[in-house]
Amino acid sequence: MAHSLEFSIVVPVHNEAGNVQALVEEIARAHDGRAYEMVFVDDASTDDTRAVLADLKTRFPMLRVLGHRKNAGQSRAIRSGIIAARAPVVGTIDGDGQNDPADLPDLYRQLVRADAPAELKMVMGRRASRKDTAWKRFGSRFANNIRQWMLKDDCDDTGCGTKVMNRDAYLALPYFDHMHRYMPAMMKAEGYKVEFRDVNHRPRGAGTSSYTNFGRLNDAFSDLRGVMWLIRRRRDPGGADEI
Repeated sequence: MAHSLEFSIVVPVHNEAGNVQALVEEIARAHDGRAYEMVFVDDASTDDTRAVLADLKTRFPMLRVLGHRKNAGQSRAIRSGIIAARAPVVGTIDGDGQNDPADLPDLYRQLVRADAPAELKMVMGRRASRKDTAWKRFGSRFANNIRQWMLKDDCDDTGCGTKVMNRDAYLALPYFDHMHRYMPAMMKAEGYKVEFRDVNHRPRGAGTSSYTNFGRLNDAFSDLRGVMWLIRRRRDPGGADEI
């Protein structure tokens, strides 16, 4: 089965017991008839997330569940899922139900279209109408403006979890905590092309977000310095030819 898979969908989750069943069902409906798998990565939840997912495996044979032994954060959960993924193209969505799985097929088709540039390795979602609080939208807009000014990555919604990418291109990027917010910049630094597409955004289904504006802002300044250092230290060989 692994060799024939077209698409792997990776979903990082932490304490999302109230959301994962609906999300699994939505992914299955959106990809009916496609050779795909979904890889949920439980980042050491303290609720029943892992048990709910384990029960769902009997109904959904394309569902795989990975469990971190220790909490390691969203970026590490995404990386664990992509490493385990068996298809050459990988999609990601957040585990809180705010990203719409129905958007993933459109991003997939945009990435693999016949006339796509050879360098195109990622299509990233852009939340056209966010369903977050005004305070959360303000924090994201503020952080995005700073990041765009410093990194020039052309991405105006780095917090959108809906992405489709070439698996090998992702694995060529350096890993660091919070890297999921800087993937357009890192892809472009590696010489790849990134395209963007408007996607749906929905209110959170259950539970509460663990992120705060102040927590994100504190992390953002540290992360930006690190990303800029990585980009400055990159050296381009112009390709490699076997002799």
